[in-house]
Amino acid sequence: MKILLKNAMVITMNEKREVYRKGDVLIENDRIAKIGHFEYPDDCDEVMDCEGKIVMPSFVNTHTHTSQQLARGLADDVDLLTWLRERIWPYESNMTEEDSYISTLLFCAEQIKAGCTSIAEPGGQYVSGMAKAVTEAGIRGKLAKSVMDCGEGLPGPWQRNTDEELAKQEEDLRKYHNTADGRVKVWFGIRTIFNATDDLIMRTKELADKYGVGVHMHIAEAKSEVEYAKETRGCTTVTHLNRLGFLDKNVIAAHAVWLTNEEVEMFRDHGVKVSHNPASAMRVLGFAKIPRMLREGVCVALGTDGAPTNNRMNMVDEMWVTSLIHKGWRLEPDVVKAEEILAMATINGAKAVGEEELYGSLEAGKKADLIVIAPDISPDMVPVHDPIANLVTSMHSTNIQCTMCDGKWLMKDRVLLTIDEKEIIRLGKEHAAAICRRGNISLPDRFPMI
Repeated sequence: MKILLKNAMVITMNEKREVYRKGDVLIENDRIAKIGHFEYPDDCDEVMDCEGKIVMPSFVNTHTHTSQQLARGLADDVDLLTWLRERIWPYESNMTEEDSYISTLLFCAEQIKAGCTSIAEPGGQYVSGMAKAVTEAGIRGKLAKSVMDCGEGLPGPWQRNTDEELAKQEEDLRKYHNTADGRVKVWFGIRTIFNATDDLIMRTKELADKYGVGVHMHIAEAKSEVEYAKETRGCTTVTHLNRLGFLDKNVIAAHAVWLTNEEVEMFRDHGVKVSHNPASAMRVLGFAKIPRMLREGVCVALGTDGAPTNNRMNMVDEMWVTSLIHKGWRLEPDVVKAEEILAMATINGAKAVGEEELYGSLEAGKKADLIVIAPDISPDMVPVHDPIANLVTSMHSTNIQCTMCDGKWLMKDRVLLTIDEKEIIRLGKEHAAAICRRGNISLPDRFPMI
């Protein structure tokens, strides 16, 4: 199968950050065969004239809860503990495997329409349901179980010991790792230091190293977390993990908001990857030291977090929020530039999940994971004086016309090709209502219902 995309502005995100004002991309099966300027082959199966359009790598969402997609809007305007114990835990603990599958499939539909083809899931309860949905949708997923072996207030179904949690993860890995032509991979997950013994933390890391996969953990997410770590471990979360010997290049630290300057250096020295979730952080977490991390050479990528912490599961929006908040709280208009943010959403995301040799940039030999953007489909993105700035600060997901993963179109002309959009929306609403009934979740009436 040969597909030719011609006459496009091609933003490669390669090491030199080369941009072709009018370039071409030739795709053969699942790989990019040629890029730039070359003589067109005569045997192409499909030719797409991309005059006036932008072709660039698809996005990598490095921290997102696929099993929370059906909980969008369940936990707005509440404090963290209310969010967790009264809304999210009752919701998640009442999910079935089928609920997880439907939630993840609905999530995948939103990701594809926003140009994202690779995700890192820090943990739901049913890797089986997640893997089935990701396989059918055609995207890539680093999937993990939400793992907890201690903590107050855990729902009954989640009260498991360390051995049980580790054994279940190994079982998931044997069943689903490297399935769907390698698009589905299983990682190890640790929910948070609130719910993890040191034994779980270190045995998880040992198993991840044994199987050659990563560990995904919420680290220094909230002020209350680092205070808890001081009380129970004698020092803050990152310092404690460093003393344990946990920090390493195969660790994704989600959020990483409450770090000292010395702890940023610990991340740098050990190659820890950071998933920055700016919209989620603005709810109740705070401002991560992203400018310092970038200066120190820490690999910073982007993530959306889950639907009930963000409500917009959209990497385009995450780029826009990132472009604003650090300038605002630091009063530095030139901090965290557009080109850095675009890298966070693409090549840095691929580095964070250990796949930079496969995707994250458009280069000959890499996987054909890309998007086609139409700036002039609406007034919002034109004129395009500075294409990189426009992509980060004025693009909307509706500007993304086509999404490809592994050399296959997942969306063309805004139409999903692997998911029945209307049907999954119907099923999503149906399953969401059923989970709320089982979990006895009720919300306040904000306005009188007539």
